[in-house]
Amino acid sequence: MVLSPSPRDATRAAKTALRDQVLAARRGLPLADLGVHGAQLADVLLQHEEVRRAATVTAYVSIGREPGTARLIEGLAAAGKRVLLPVVLPDLDLDWAAYEGDASLASSSYGLLEPTGRRLGTDAVATADAVLVPGLAVSDRGHRLGRGGGCYDRALGRVPVGTFTCVMLYDGEVGRDVPVEPHDRPVLAAATPSGVRLLR
Repeated sequence: MVLSPSPRDATRAAKTALRDQVLAARRGLPLADLGVHGAQLADVLLQHEEVRRAATVTAYVSIGREPGTARLIEGLAAAGKRVLLPVVLPDLDLDWAAYEGDASLASSSYGLLEPTGRRLGTDAVATADAVLVPGLAVSDRGHRLGRGGGCYDRALGRVPVGTFTCVMLYDGEVGRDVPVEPHDRPVLAAATPSGVRLLR
């Protein structure tokens, strides 16, 4: 007898398929375009009202083919904002520390660049006025596809209702049919090199 996959297994398989599709498309992006996309994304977010009026913003240091965040982080700091960057804990939850310049970043065991300053605790994300997060795709209703570790779903669960939460993506990764599990936390907006789109 052949057993049908459970709804949970089917959802996870659909997520894996979408991840593979998006990652393959990202691998096809010309290297010369990555810097341009990162600069455009920074300009879009630095000019967005929710980010401009925020005193504290969470961001992250991009790696690989993710939309570049170096110019964005520098721009936020130059504007006098407190920038919180994540530190991945052994259980894949996120701690946070303030960005204090490139010299304050170090490689982590997960292949990420993380801040080396004083840890502020997992609840520090709740103090941010704007929460900028990574992702691979997002639906029109704000359902975000991440890498599968659940780090940011836990972090988003600590963010007060109404806080500006925004996933940073490339054009073409917004408005996708993202499978949803009970633990998934939606975001309010998506930012791409072309602009910020409000969701839901």
